[in-house]
Amino acid sequence: MSTLPPLVEPAGELTRDEVARYSRHLIIPDLGVDGQKRLKNAKVLVIGAGGLGSPALLYLAAAGVGTIGIVEFDEVDESNLQRQVIHGQSDVGRPKADSARDSILEINPLVTVHTHKFRLDNDNAVGLFEQYDLIVDGTDNFATRYLVNDAAVLAGKPYVWGSIYRFEGQASVFWEDAPDGLGLNYRDLYPEAPPPGMVPSCAEGGVLGILCASIGSIMGTEAIKLITGIGETLLGRLMVYDALDMRYRTINLRKDPQAPKITELIDYDAFCGVVSDEGVTAAADSTLTAVELKERLDAGERIALIDVREPVEWEIVKIDGATLIPKGDIESGEGLAKLPHDRPAVLYCKTGIRSAEALAAVKKAGFSDATHLQGGITAWAKQVDTTLPVY
Repeated sequence: MSTLPPLVEPAGELTRDEVARYSRHLIIPDLGVDGQKRLKNAKVLVIGAGGLGSPALLYLAAAGVGTIGIVEFDEVDESNLQRQVIHGQSDVGRPKADSARDSILEINPLVTVHTHKFRLDNDNAVGLFEQYDLIVDGTDNFATRYLVNDAAVLAGKPYVWGSIYRFEGQASVFWEDAPDGLGLNYRDLYPEAPPPGMVPSCAEGGVLGILCASIGSIMGTEAIKLITGIGETLLGRLMVYDALDMRYRTINLRKDPQAPKITELIDYDAFCGVVSDEGVTAAADSTLTAVELKERLDAGERIALIDVREPVEWEIVKIDGATLIPKGDIESGEGLAKLPHDRPAVLYCKTGIRSAEALAAVKKAGFSDATHLQGGITAWAKQVDTTLPVY
């Protein structure tokens, strides 16, 4: 691997306050005054102020990146605080972008922060990326990752990517227009999204909070290296981290000669298919809202309430009277024998995605009157039984 040229030209000068603030950078020979001036002149866009965005934003701000943009439309929820360290208890209910901006300015008032409080989409992505030197992708779903990748290619920008799940994390750098023929993009690593339901999100499968610090700080480090032109970046390499075994390993990546050239943005939800076609078809006329389910139960209807989540989730919260048959057992056929034949089944999961998939398998097995709960136990806890915790 060869060192890439610096991405950003140096700013004119450092003020007396900046010299004092960044002194521990200035005395590193590889970084020095020139590197710090490049950081000062840099414009970095961070997508998401969540698990990965939090440490990346905090450290990029502390390092002296002059302009930081935050793309974030969500609000701070209590369940975020286990890993999203840029937010605090008093921020619950506030827009994440505002909370993140305040934390950044508390760490470094010399930084200019732009908040972009909207959902990244085909209409705004390329134009937004063109305003920045570098993109840091802290998103948590495949549809947005492919959008970020394709928009970065069209805007001619490099981007730092990371992902986390339970105890494992990955990070890399993608830059289609990198010099010396080193160009790669995310589709060279993942030409297609995994099948729906194959890779659960952090909300469905969980994540060790402190893992975000490991991967998010690596992403911030790569951003600094790209801006200043020091060291060897992860361009052309995938770094994989296993926190339980405490192992880092890197895998060399190559350009996929078969990958089609990216010339336009596509329908990313359709490309990634959050719910499979079978799940969508099964749920089409077989979906109950939380209120509808309560009305049927209150009317004394005999219903078999089937919880298709994992046992660990069942221990957190459950709907009274339900039976646990995990989705995997239903799809393998093992759990089908536990379904009653004398009354209709209503399946539920956390948010309604897994139950739609399980419903397809249940209907295929001949349970034509089965339905599932729209919005899952989360909707039930918010609309029907507000004493239940939401996880």
